[in-house]
Amino acid sequence: LDRAIETVNLGIDGFLTKPFDNTEIREKIREFVLKKRLKQFVPAQVLQEMQQKRSLLVPQKQTVSVLFTDIRGFAEITSSLAAQEIADLLNKYYFLPLDRIVFEFNGTLDKHIGDSIMAIFGAPLSVGDDALRAVACAVKMRETMVGINNILNEMNVRKIPIGIGIATGEAMVGIFGSPIKKEYTVLGTTVNIASRLERIALEDQILVCDQTFQSIRHAFKTRMLDHVSLKGISGEKSVYDVIEAI
Repeated sequence: LDRAIETVNLGIDGFLTKPFDNTEIREKIREFVLKKRLKQFVPAQVLQEMQQKRSLLVPQKQTVSVLFTDIRGFAEITSSLAAQEIADLLNKYYFLPLDRIVFEFNGTLDKHIGDSIMAIFGAPLSVGDDALRAVACAVKMRETMVGINNILNEMNVRKIPIGIGIATGEAMVGIFGSPIKKEYTVLGTTVNIASRLERIALEDQILVCDQTFQSIRHAFKTRMLDHVSLKGISGEKSVYDVIEAI
């Protein structure tokens, strides 16, 4: 009800000059809820296009690139810090700068999971270079954290080492959940592979699956690792370490 009232108030001038239209009110409420739900997760230009193509939010299968980044040794880094110090460190020197980079490369900021960041490239909008943007985003994240860690070192604060995993493949995308809580996200094996790659990545390492590698091999220098077994994923996988842009 509060949302409905707020929505009507925002557009009250328009309603005062024309006949009362319940359909129009419902549409304004729907638009308001859509903006509120998604504006924190997608760049403004992506949100604008989504408003014009509502079908993008309907659960569907499509190819995406999923990125996970996580702090290496987080428990040890924060063991001597107070709760507010941990919050300040994460928010200012980790979540904020890396979230901005996701938006810079037109990615969808899916969620924060503890000290992990999950981002999607190719959903809700795909422009054909999703894997390239995901890896370019990861490389800039790594470069940004080098600069941030230099600042932290000057402040006598322990650095924030990160590892990144990226996987490309088919996934189920859309809004999932219950009337209590819903969110736009992706589900499936591709997500699991990206998560597993992030878990085995060393400090400052960006690991990608074979399908991601095939899409970015012309743009980034990589090093193939021995076939790797990923927990919960059947069979050995070809994994590549992203070194730098060509």
